[in-house]
Amino acid sequence: MDTASLGLDTASLGLDAASLGSAMYDLITELYPICRSITGDGVRKSLKILQQHIPLEIHEVPSGTPVFDWTVPKEWNIRDAYIKDATGKKVVDFQESNLHVLNYSLPIHKKMPLSELKEHLFSMPDRPDWIPYRTSYYNENWGFCLTDNTLKSLPDGEYEAYIDSSFKDGSLTYGELFLPGQTTDEILLFCHDCHPSLCNDNLSGVSLVTFLAKHLSQQSRRYSYRFVFAPATIGAITWLSCNEHKVANIKHGLTVANVGDPGHLTYKKSRRGNADIDRVVPHILKHSAPNHEIIDFSPYGYDERQFCSPGFNLPIGSLTRSQFGTFPEYHTSADNLDFVQPSSLVNSFETYLSVIDVLEHNHTYLNTNPKCEPQLGKRGLYSVYGGKQTAPEDRMAMLWVLNLSDGEHTLFDIAEQANLSFAIIKNAAFRLANSGLLKVCPSVVPQ
Repeated sequence: MDTASLGLDTASLGLDAASLGSAMYDLITELYPICRSITGDGVRKSLKILQQHIPLEIHEVPSGTPVFDWTVPKEWNIRDAYIKDATGKKVVDFQESNLHVLNYSLPIHKKMPLSELKEHLFSMPDRPDWIPYRTSYYNENWGFCLTDNTLKSLPDGEYEAYIDSSFKDGSLTYGELFLPGQTTDEILLFCHDCHPSLCNDNLSGVSLVTFLAKHLSQQSRRYSYRFVFAPATIGAITWLSCNEHKVANIKHGLTVANVGDPGHLTYKKSRRGNADIDRVVPHILKHSAPNHEIIDFSPYGYDERQFCSPGFNLPIGSLTRSQFGTFPEYHTSADNLDFVQPSSLVNSFETYLSVIDVLEHNHTYLNTNPKCEPQLGKRGLYSVYGGKQTAPEDRMAMLWVLNLSDGEHTLFDIAEQANLSFAIIKNAAFRLANSGLLKVCPSVVPQ
């Protein structure tokens, strides 16, 4: 791979951080008004917008298709919904916020007293100005979500509840982009795309994966890359069921969510706990994000739990900023365009590329002059002034690389043992290789 490829930050990539942040934010803004669910036209419309950025292939899996222990559900679409009071005034309006409707609600058009209506209303007393996001995917029901202030302001009387939705045999839709590399070994980046107007969870993930795919499509690649945009849970299960024959090629992977908020970066390990991805991400965070968090795997969270189920046990972790459920705005109307920040999106983008940079360049080298230290000065690799009490990091990096390039240590192994960032070790290896002191170990040259 070209040594200039996959740099660690936007500057080294020749990208303007402000422009990149604005572009990712603009995509979130465009997707924000669309009402999405685990099936339906909202997902299709969203994926067609992504096709304007990357050549995404869209797949349709028919309703009723068995996918392991699950079944692809009927397709749900919604056109309008509201609650009117006795005067005909709309007190809740789907057109103002698609969070107002219980996602996957049955259709209804009925007048009823407030006491009956309240059985189908959801609010947040502890956050009285926010609308909660609620779903009823596999339990047929109908309902509305509203602010608690609105709920408390409703006088007794008769109300008209109207939800113009439909259930029909249709399909579950997911998008996929495959970028072939020098090897058939794959890196999987998966994000869920089913939530309606929620920005951090997970339009931030959708936008980040789109721009990662756009960037990587223009680079030479050691690995092949697979980008999947699918509904949470049932989407990942469906993808795995339809693509079980492909999963053996997946050597590393991450589920992408909550990457636009101002919180610190968080890595949740794969079920294996010691996969390469479980070592690489903490290394990157250690050297670039002092206020980060590493947590062990648990069978709850995002779709890493599907990829890490015992029948697959894939090396897939989850790299987020704030973890799900740990920020007040989670699954509420406050997860809006004001909550995500372009600067956080850029930082997440750079962090993901730093992880990819390690995976792409983690070669094993052989020292071509292994008997004692080679003379670095005559090769222009050593300071002309000797006798200093401390050696700069780049010089120490070269000494570590020369000493451990024995065909048994990868560059990442060396970085960990030297307690230096992979970027410094990689740059030292490139300089040494260019001077003829290193060669890639033949047994691990990509095919």
